[in-house]
Amino acid sequence: MTAPTTHTTTGNADANSRPGRIRVEHDLLGDRSVDNHAYFGIHTLRATENFPITAIPISTYPDLIVALACVKQAAARSNAELGLLDTDKADAIAAACEDIRAGSLHEHFVVDVIQGGAGTSTNMNANEVIANRALEHLHRDRGDYAVIHPLEHVNMSQSTNDVFPTAVKIALQFATRRLHGTMAELSEAFNTKAVEFAGVVKMGRTQLQDAVPMTLGQEFGAYGVMVAEDAERLLEAAELISEINLGGTAIGTGINAHPRYAGLACRYLREISGVSVTTAADLVEATQDVGAFVQLSGVLKRTAVKLSKICNDLRLLSSGPRTGLSEINLPAVQAGSSIMPGKVNPVIPEVVNQVAFEVVGNDVAISMAAEGGQLQLNAFEPIIAHALFESITHLTSACRTLTSRCIAGITANEAHLSRVVEQSIGVVTALNPHIGYAAATQVAAAALTTGRSVRALVVEQGLLTEQQIADILRPEALIPTLQSEHAVEARDV
Repeated sequence: MTAPTTHTTTGNADANSRPGRIRVEHDLLGDRSVDNHAYFGIHTLRATENFPITAIPISTYPDLIVALACVKQAAARSNAELGLLDTDKADAIAAACEDIRAGSLHEHFVVDVIQGGAGTSTNMNANEVIANRALEHLHRDRGDYAVIHPLEHVNMSQSTNDVFPTAVKIALQFATRRLHGTMAELSEAFNTKAVEFAGVVKMGRTQLQDAVPMTLGQEFGAYGVMVAEDAERLLEAAELISEINLGGTAIGTGINAHPRYAGLACRYLREISGVSVTTAADLVEATQDVGAFVQLSGVLKRTAVKLSKICNDLRLLSSGPRTGLSEINLPAVQAGSSIMPGKVNPVIPEVVNQVAFEVVGNDVAISMAAEGGQLQLNAFEPIIAHALFESITHLTSACRTLTSRCIAGITANEAHLSRVVEQSIGVVTALNPHIGYAAATQVAAAALTTGRSVRALVVEQGLLTEQQIADILRPEALIPTLQSEHAVEARDV
């Protein structure tokens, strides 16, 4: 790309902020007027015109903007240490990056999240905003690119093809940490309910049919384990996105970069971002391979599918209140109908279900984009990044909402659960070891035919006493010995 040049109609830096002032920038396609209020330049302007796709700017994902600033700051420090960039320019660029990392100027990152060019528009948006902010640190006008240039200085030793994926990986590290935190909170909320409901006996079900007795605490404890397992898988997937290709430039060969640049840039990036990144052993491979993104997406899909299953259970267990299972009560958070008075719907589990559907769809998009890469570069990383950030952002919000607006307020219909256990044919399975399979089968058939309870028939036939049945159906007796031993071992570890 021909380096953009510029001249402005203003005479000092303060005038840059006045509305109505313009500067004229030039690229290989010609001249364009840019509002001097904008920190971005001609390339960003053209990108906003070329990609009116989603109306979602990259600033929607602050982690990405911060990560881009981290990469550019690391590059400036490295180039200065190598003697390639004047110290005053490097300091000004670094100061601009610090501003962005602190939350300033994000509104000037305006290119669409879905864009052609493998992320070039995102990279140039960052280059231009950083260059113009750096110019202000040197008390120069925005657009005075002879002093600090978006390409010659901010983008020195770099290519979109190593900057963009590196920034995406840094941003994903930030985002996955937050998601992990909300998943841990959700798991703990389920565990809290498991303790609260430890003494509540209910019927377990398989294939929606009565199975065997269990406790409501066991049911909620299982949900806690399910979420905690996926939280650990998330950390494992995050490890795979700590390997970066920064320094590989265009296709991984490191053209236009100093031999020591990759190592220095990685070191500075670790210090600046706080993320333990490492330089890939083979930069050519790392520049074209998006397998780590596919892996992370797979874990997000796994998480979404399991969360959706849990929410399906919550909706089913709370169904009613008179004609459904009605085993638990979800907190009422809003009126449920514009026509049916008094109706309250399970809206929190429903919204989590919808987030899960979205994440599964995003995983398909990521898979297709990964497969669509050709030769030394995958041109579709913008949609991969957008889909990953969207999935993580929405899952984080969904977990937080499910925890605070639903799980924390769930109550049990204990009397109803007790009646269901008493009336269930499935309770005979718990008695089977004590009365034998043949007798248990005969009792079950009689209960089904007569409508009488298993308990009454067992006592009437002299198979067990009331006290013996009560002891067998104690909550603590329903917890398998193997599970108890495992819990002791886990506690000891």
